[in-house]
Amino acid sequence: MTARRLIVGISGASGFVYGVRLLQLLRPTPIEVHLVLTRAAQLTMAHETGYKLADVVALADRHHRNEDIGASIASGSFRTLGMVIAPCSMKSLAEIATGSASTLLTRAADVVLKERKRLVLLARETPLTLVHLRNMVSVTEMGAIVAPPVPAFYARPQSLEQMVDHTLGRVLDLFDIEVGAVTRWQGMAGAARDG
Repeated sequence: MTARRLIVGISGASGFVYGVRLLQLLRPTPIEVHLVLTRAAQLTMAHETGYKLADVVALADRHHRNEDIGASIASGSFRTLGMVIAPCSMKSLAEIATGSASTLLTRAADVVLKERKRLVLLARETPLTLVHLRNMVSVTEMGAIVAPPVPAFYARPQSLEQMVDHTLGRVLDLFDIEVGAVTRWQGMAGAARDG
């Protein structure tokens, strides 16, 4: 049976909150979380949030430096459920799409793909260029799931936190990990009853 481990990558795209909130949602679960952050992610963290690196690292069971290409998560023999990159920058997406695994983040993603495990990329950019779209097609053809963090307004979110949680709950659904963060669609009759 596959180990109940999940790799969480955080790259430098805007939306650091997605990565840190994902770690917070996973904390009470039995999932062993392996974290890798890019240098650009740390810059984004400093700009967008009040978090310190030590606070974020403390949310994971294991933190791997992005330069540590010899880390456990760089090998297919290290069994995991897969990997989520939240957010996923266009640079990281391009490296994954081209197999240019120059950092631990992109090497771990490459390993997840070659082992036929689930790779979910919360691609964060708008508008999208043709290169971005082609890279998304490329990783999708390789087996990854591109899941841009798009809010679900049918859930009638009352805050940014609810929107983030719903998106991340849906991402965790892809790994059969329930964290109670998703307002499940009950059909139009259920929506009318709740409204």
